[in-house]
Amino acid sequence: MIFKRNIYDEMLRWKNERRGTTALLIKGARRVGKSTIAEEFAKNEYKSYILVDFANTSNEIDELFHNIRDLDFFFFRIQNLYHTTLHKRDSVIIFDEVQLQPLARQAIKYLVKDGRYDYIETGSLLSIKKNVQNIVIPSEETRLTLFPMSFEEFRWAIGDVNTPSFMKEAYRLKREMGQAVHRQWMRDLRLYMVIGGMPQAVDTYLQTNNLQQVDEKKREIIQLYDDDFRKIDASGIASQIFMDIPSQLTSNANRYMFSSTVENRMTETKNITIKEMIDSMVINIAYHANDPHVGLGLNKDLGRYKMFMNDTGLFITLAFWDKDYTENIIYNKLLSDKLDANLGYVYENLVAQMLKASGNELYYYTFPDGNNHNYEIDFLLSRGNKLIPIEVKSSGYKTHKSLDAFCEKYSSRIGERILLYTKDYQKDSSTICLPVYFTPFL
Repeated sequence: MIFKRNIYDEMLRWKNERRGTTALLIKGARRVGKSTIAEEFAKNEYKSYILVDFANTSNEIDELFHNIRDLDFFFFRIQNLYHTTLHKRDSVIIFDEVQLQPLARQAIKYLVKDGRYDYIETGSLLSIKKNVQNIVIPSEETRLTLFPMSFEEFRWAIGDVNTPSFMKEAYRLKREMGQAVHRQWMRDLRLYMVIGGMPQAVDTYLQTNNLQQVDEKKREIIQLYDDDFRKIDASGIASQIFMDIPSQLTSNANRYMFSSTVENRMTETKNITIKEMIDSMVINIAYHANDPHVGLGLNKDLGRYKMFMNDTGLFITLAFWDKDYTENIIYNKLLSDKLDANLGYVYENLVAQMLKASGNELYYYTFPDGNNHNYEIDFLLSRGNKLIPIEVKSSGYKTHKSLDAFCEKYSSRIGERILLYTKDYQKDSSTICLPVYFTPFL
């Protein structure tokens, strides 16, 4: 199925404002729908298009990019090879999986300068960065990031066009919605949590209405990611770091804790491996802010961070990886919010995913409580000249000792103070208690 995606409007803005002066590079993790949205855009917004899939091209196509000095001949050949007529300023050429043919990416500089057609590139950021040896990296690119489907896009996909706009208005009003509405919205959110935002998983749910088959599809995607990490690091360390994300979050440690085996083997290459994992866009990283101020990026600790999955649906499947599949009974308990295990780590991953997809970099903060423990602010946002500290709860309890202690410690730096939890909107003294489905609007 073709799903409605928010990035489409950004692509349209690029087309109308840039008018061929840049190519559009859509980057993102594998299986998030980059190729699909690029072709759908081409079908709708141009008179004709050519899709060059470098994962499945002939030698004739590859050879075109070895010499593009004669662009008239280049366009003559590509039109004949794809049996498609291109129209000046009303056609687009898509370079799908462009990282597999670096010469095509280098050609963007000259193709854009020529100005006859538009160009869209798709690819994995990790591979795009690695496959640039001996080529000129084009500066004539507008870059957009495609994330897994957001909660809003998920609701659209299952035919609910009204709830997302109602939620935005409810957040603006900041009033209680009442138990009936709130319970329904939380059920909707938990469905999104267990299925996730990978288009293939969503499509499987819509086609089968079977959570076991959805889980099997997610396992295929996780295995694909794991294979990619083994390509990054043949020793298997990157794969181990990835597969250990759920256990790291459930441990309540205030940073990702490497095992001694991993630590010893990665002394020299750890930072490079982590950077490559970040570039894969399969994970999200929250850095510790050593001095929490509005310039959070100036005070981030590159050696102290928490690691999340890019998609909470995949995270839940990975958390139950030891089973042949995540049994429907587990999914049903998750949907009804009755799973015995503490779900705090699931909601924390969800909030990280939502904040990242909304354009926020992720930061957190810990400090000692005086009793050999730590207070922890799960996420910090910077708005204007103030900080927005966020604490995440997987329950309806309004206790927020960490928020209180943090706001007392840094009172002059604080704007709003927010508790994200599973109950309806409330105001608890100076703390704004928001249902977690309001996260994208923060």
